[in-house]
Amino acid sequence: MYGAAGVPRVEEELLVAMIALVRGTLISKEEDSVVVEAGQVGLEIRVPLSVLEQLPQTGIEVKLYTYFQVREDGMSLYGFLTPQDKQIFKQLLGVNGVGPKAALAILSALSLDNLRIALVSEDAKAIAKAPGIGLKTARRIILDLKDKISLDQMTESWMAANGAGGAEEETLDMGLAGAAKEAVQALVALGYSHMEAAKAVKKVELTEGMTSEDVLKASLKYLSFL
Repeated sequence: MYGAAGVPRVEEELLVAMIALVRGTLISKEEDSVVVEAGQVGLEIRVPLSVLEQLPQTGIEVKLYTYFQVREDGMSLYGFLTPQDKQIFKQLLGVNGVGPKAALAILSALSLDNLRIALVSEDAKAIAKAPGIGLKTARRIILDLKDKISLDQMTESWMAANGAGGAEEETLDMGLAGAAKEAVQALVALGYSHMEAAKAVKKVELTEGMTSEDVLKASLKYLSFL
């Protein structure tokens, strides 16, 4: 049995599974791709604009979480800075009518957090801002993926953005994440959309000892200035 590009299916599956991460020296950066030297081999990796903007200058070691795709017209390697970005890319590819080019365009136009917010709040216009993505496709993406995104995922990313982490802070992190989640739910109950609520809570600098009420009050202060 042969898969795409004439590669035996077993070998194709092994290739996809094996090239899960690339670590090496950044050799060059183009408009939509980079070349990373890993093990004396230069790998061309296609990346979204958001990745390009965060990569260091050439000559520096980088690590990219990669997705290897085999198609009838060739093989391509896609790279991302986090496993979460890679996962959402794969989920986008699972939507009917969304190929690698469209998925990269979406991840170039929207950060992972903003894409999650757009999915949860069913904001098709935000997704349609990506080049080549129409409202019909954006609505299809929302329909297929909105149930795969949770507030728990968003609060985890907020915690990371606020510098939380480490085994010794695990209990504290869980408490703050819960407070953030409850604050979002409270804002929605007050009449704000999921997107408005999530963006407001994301603006709050989470610190030790904050309760959901503290996060809610700080979020409302942000919303009052809009």
